[in-house]
Amino acid sequence: MTAPTLTKIAAACAVLMVLASCANTIRGMGRDTANAVNATEAAGHSVKKAASN
Repeated sequence: MTAPTLTKIAAACAVLMVLASCANTIRGMGRDTANAVNATEAAGHSVKKAASN
């Protein structure tokens, strides 16, 4: 293999790794956002319940 070929293969591998890590980050942010929404709803229900007593 020549140097330009190895460079292209290395660049392609780097791009694939970056794209895979971005997908994991986006999924993680989605889970964190969903958890924050659930926690906010639970807090709202707790306040509503406390106010009605």
